[in-house]
Amino acid sequence: MNQTVSVAAAAPKKKHRNLAQGVVESFTNSIQAGTLKPGEKLPTESVIMEMHGVSRTVVREAISHLQAAGLVQTRHGIGTFVLEPQPANIFAADTIRTIGDVLSILELRISLETEAAWLAATRRSDEQVEQMDAALKRIVASQNRQGAVESDKAFHLLIAQATGNRYFVDILSDLGNTIIPRARLDSAQLAHDDPVAYQERVNREHDDIYHAILRKDAEAARAAMRTHLSNSRERLRRAQQEVSTTQ
Repeated sequence: MNQTVSVAAAAPKKKHRNLAQGVVESFTNSIQAGTLKPGEKLPTESVIMEMHGVSRTVVREAISHLQAAGLVQTRHGIGTFVLEPQPANIFAADTIRTIGDVLSILELRISLETEAAWLAATRRSDEQVEQMDAALKRIVASQNRQGAVESDKAFHLLIAQATGNRYFVDILSDLGNTIIPRARLDSAQLAHDDPVAYQERVNREHDDIYHAILRKDAEAARAAMRTHLSNSRERLRRAQQEVSTTQ
C-alpha cells in the first residue's frame, strides 16, 4: 500500500448521517492539515469504499463535492489529485457585512474605476459603447431592483473591459455584488431618500460617464466616474449616520 493510501486510510470510520459528507470532511481535513499535499493522488474509488464502508455512488458524490470546492481535480484515466490551495477572495460576501465595509470598498473603487474610465475613453470600441448604452437602457427599463442592479454591474464591468486591461476586469469581477452598493444595502431607503429621485440621480451620473466615454473625453470620463462614486459614498455615509442614530 502506498503512502497516500496509508495516510488517508488512517482517517476514522465515523458513521455520518450524510455518508458522502463524511468522506468529504475526512479528505478536506487531511488536505487542510497538509497530510495530503498538493499534487498527491487520492486513493482509488475501491480503496475509499473500503476505508469508509460506503458505496461507489457515495464516493463519486464526495469526489464531486471536493472538485466543486476546488480541493481536487480528476484527470480521466489517471486519477484524482490534490490541488494547490487558492487564495481567499477578500471580497467574499461573508467578509462584507456592514455599511462601513461597503464604504471601504467604495474608497477602493474610486481610485480604481476613475482610472478605468479614463482608459476606457481612450481605448473603447464602437461595439463596447453600444453595449454600455444598452446596459443603461436596461437599468431605466427594469421593473425591479435586482434587474437594475445586474444592469448597473454590467455597465461598470463593460467600462473595465473597454480599458483593454484584464486586471481591471479581474478585480471588479472579484468584487462581485459589492461593486454596486445598493445590491447589498438599500442606501436610498436607509437615508430616507425618495427612491425615484435617487434612481434618477444615479441614471444622470451614469449618462455623464457614458457620454464622456462616447466622445472619447478621457478627463471628463474620469471626473464623471469620480463624481458618481463619491456621491455613492456620501449617500452611504448618510445612511450609516441614520442607522447609528436609531440604534
